[in-house]
Order: sequence, then structure tokens, then C-alpha cells
Amino acid sequence: MNWYVVYTKPKWEKKVADKLNQLGIECYCPLITQVKQWSDRKKKVEAPLFNSYVFVQLPDSERNLVFQVAGVVRYLFWLGKPAIVKDQEIEIIKKSLKATNISDISVSAFQVGDKIKLESGAFSNQNAIVQEVSNNYYVLVLEALGCVLKIKYK
Repeated sequence: MNWYVVYTKPKWEKKVADKLNQLGIECYCPLITQVKQWSDRKKKVEAPLFNSYVFVQLPDSERNLVFQVAGVVRYLFWLGKPAIVKDQEIEIIKKSLKATNISDISVSAFQVGDKIKLESGAFSNQNAIVQEVSNNYYVLVLEALGCVLKIKYK
């Protein structure tokens, strides 16, 4: 059975995971403990590692069962097909979250001005600065090569 990524309503990740478990669907919502500060107190809260995402493992023929749960919006797609996450990738996430020497984790998209290093493709190992972020592409400035690179990702 494959692991799929379910997109949920904002702030519904834990509720969706609980309801999926009640239906007998194996799911995984990685949680991290964060210290949140309000004007009058600090409190440790468990927050999802990936906002609006829950991983589910079920046969391909039963994929529509997740839509019985309130808060489920759709499946995440990659190249026109439902995105599949490998078992070892789920295990890496689980092991990483169990590590005791990690103090703070956050996942975020690239922002304008971020300095990054390209890890694959024709421009691998090149440093770049994010110049523009859109819904389906990034514009990167490769200073060492004196060029601008537009990368589509949808």
C-alpha cells in the first residue's frame, strides 16, 4: 500500500487524523512541540510539522474513503497523479522527530531574498538568490553565472 498526502482545511490536521483513525484508515500527522507565547503566559503546544497535510496509507481502490471525513479537501498531486510518499521517507520523518537533540523545526517555502544552493539539474552546486516567488515558479538569480533562472514546479 502507498502513502498518499491529503490536503486539509487550515488548522484541521489533528482533527482529520483522529477521524481517519476512527474509520480504520492508517494515517500519520507528524507533530512537533512548540512553545507559544501569549501576552500573559507561555505554553507548550503540539503543532503539525506540515501545515494542512496528513499522510494516509490505504489501497488505491479505497482512496475515496478519506472524503467521508470533514476537513479533507483533496489529495496532493504531483505531475498529474496523486503524490506518493515512500515508506522510508515516512520512517525518516518519524526518526527525525524522535531525536532528542532537535530544539526547533519549521517548514517553509522559499521567500524573496533567500540564498539557496541548487542541489540537482544543470545548475547543481550553484548558489542562487530567490528574486520572485509565484504559485507555479521561482525566479532565481545565479550571480556566479550572470544569469536569471525561472524554475516551474507545477
